[in-house]
Order: sequence, then C-alpha cells, then structure tokens
Amino acid sequence: MKELEGTKAPDFALEGSDGKRHALRDYRGRTVVLYFYPKDDTPGCTLEACSFRDLNDRFREAGVAVFGISKDGLDAHGKFVSKYGLSFILLSDPEAKTLQDYAAWGEKNLYGKKVTGAIRSTVVIGPDGKIVKHWPQVKDAGAHPAEVLRFLEGRG
Repeated sequence: MKELEGTKAPDFALEGSDGKRHALRDYRGRTVVLYFYPKDDTPGCTLEACSFRDLNDRFREAGVAVFGISKDGLDAHGKFVSKYGLSFILLSDPEAKTLQDYAAWGEKNLYGKKVTGAIRSTVVIGPDGKIVKHWPQVKDAGAHPAEVLRFLEGRG
C-alpha cells in the first residue's frame, strides 16, 4: 500500500457533475476531501454519498470542499446527484488516472473474487497541497463521512 500522508497531492483536472472542470490547483489554500468510490447508485456508494450529503453543511462551515470521484461518466453522476439530492460535486475519472495517482485503483475482493477496480478510500488535502490524512480502505461506507468530519474538527 502506497503511503500518501505527508506527500504533495497529485494534481488533476476532471469534469464535474456541475458541468465545470475542477483542478486541484484551483482549491489551493483550502482543505479538500477527495473520496473515491466504485460506482454510482450502488448500495455502499449511495450510503457513503448520502452521509457526505447530510454532513456537507458542516464541511462547508469548516471551509472544506468535498468531492466524490469514480470512473462513472457525467450522465451517471448527474442521475446520482439528482436522485439523492447530493450537495457536493462528483468528478468523472473515466481513465482511472486520478484513482491510480491516489492509490484508489487496484486489486480487491468482490464477493470472494479478485477483481481490479476502484478502492473505496479517502484523502484529506491541506491548504498547502499536502495529504494530511489517508484512509486507504474504507470499511463502513455509511459511517465514514462522520469519521472524516471528526478528523477535520480535531485538527483545529
């Protein structure tokens, strides 16, 4: 497992569910949460997205930008955002380059089979552009957003 904490966050420029292109460099000086997930509108991914949605006002109050990233295209992202009223931007990484750059792509177990795909994981990038926290494998998708918020609130 690649150690990311303390390293400079890899830059990216990806299309968002809001119809705009988002580059990490545009958020310099802010704290950014990137959560990586396998697929729009699947049970675990929906739990995680809705938990981030429910806490998004608190993330915003703390000055934190939250982005979900998967290989899904903008059509799938748009439907997912509309269906669940998601209040943050989903970024499309169809080539999985950003997923790979953040160690969120690789071999995993899916129902007892080894497959290659997106690994549910999260990074917190500080205002200086360095990764301050990395969860390489999120086990409880529904509870994880609160864990991220607790981490951020504890950093003060």
